[in-house]
Amino acid sequence: MKKCNEVMTKKPVCCLPNDTVTKAAQSMKNENVGSIPVINDEKKKKLIGIVTDRDLALQIVADGRDPKTTKVADVMTSKVYTCFADDDIQKAVAMMAKHQLRRIPVVDNDQKIIGVISQADVATRVNKRKKKLASMIKKISQPSKIPQVSKSKN
Repeated sequence: MKKCNEVMTKKPVCCLPNDTVTKAAQSMKNENVGSIPVINDEKKKKLIGIVTDRDLALQIVADGRDPKTTKVADVMTSKVYTCFADDDIQKAVAMMAKHQLRRIPVVDNDQKIIGVISQADVATRVNKRKKKLASMIKKISQPSKIPQVSKSKN
């Protein structure tokens, strides 16, 4: 079984909580990624959150907020599921499936970001039977069930 450090993308581009959303979006575009880990500072690189393209769409675009003045800290997810470099990749994949995550940060014992595992990393770097892999990716990608809100008649 492969370890997370064999599959992860090493040294991911990160942003700081006080960076603007525009800067985070530009980093996503430049790196062709759908998320950016948020770290406490450039030296310690302790993971404190993650900001995704979905966060930007729902919390900035849909809400009409200004991306040039909105800080990453205002839209990032603070509760981040992570794995360790020496974890079996199956543990990371199981966590991705359970929580419907398209990517999972890899940290060391001090919560320093050292990599990210994405669906694409799993699909291209793990030798699994294609059918099983396709099933796993399908499970991760299933839309969340959103409760329907009924409109009251006034």
